[in-house]
Amino acid sequence: MSKIIAIANQKGGVGKTTTAVNLAASLVATKRRVLLIDLDPQGNATMGSGVDKHDLERSLYDVLTGRCRTAEAMQHSEEGGFDVLPSNGDLTAAEVELMELPRREQRLREALAEVRPDYDYILIDCPPSLNMLTVNALVAAHSVLIPMQCEYYALEGLSALMQTIESIQSGPNTALQIEGLVRTMYDPRNSLTVDVSNQLTEHFGDRVYSTVIPRNVRLAEAPSFGLPALKYDKTSRGAMAYLALAGEMNRRTNAAQKTAAASV
Repeated sequence: MSKIIAIANQKGGVGKTTTAVNLAASLVATKRRVLLIDLDPQGNATMGSGVDKHDLERSLYDVLTGRCRTAEAMQHSEEGGFDVLPSNGDLTAAEVELMELPRREQRLREALAEVRPDYDYILIDCPPSLNMLTVNALVAAHSVLIPMQCEYYALEGLSALMQTIESIQSGPNTALQIEGLVRTMYDPRNSLTVDVSNQLTEHFGDRVYSTVIPRNVRLAEAPSFGLPALKYDKTSRGAMAYLALAGEMNRRTNAAQKTAAASV
């Protein structure tokens, strides 16, 4: 059964979409079956996966509002090797429509039930805000992966996100866990970066991934070509970092599964 991970942070510009696309491609490179869900109306994860958001017959909007089944809206990223549940500006309307629909917080969880057995990982790229779309992601997910830029304002955003996660844990998804924190746009020459990184490690311990994602021009360039960095320049520091992150995630997942099996 697949592991569903929401990639979330209420602060924008911390590398959520970059992480979603590149982690998906890197997990595929480790022989995992991956579905990437673009839950942001901007559609950046869709475009970054090589799928044209302007030319969609069906999208996540149609899935959430019951206009089609999940599999009918999915596309395959040829370059990334993973499947994509794409989005575009139509998803903005879903935020309004969901408020009038029954089980509005459960729509994504229910939509994924039919495809979950086909994947090892389902990654959800969340919008940078707390709205009904983000709530749907957190209700559907087993865990939350938090990309963190190591700066002061990122800590402020983290505090707000943790409050959101706690509210979901106390209600619609009591099993929701913190998958981990991944430090993005990391520059060890910056003393503030190092200070914030140390604070994160001190507070969250081993939930902070050892792998850090460096500032890297290839990571910034790749989306304009509709490619993950692994296909754009597989030797770049950014591509190698996401491969390392995928490996670390696989090891953590395997260890957790062994622990769970041993406790049965």
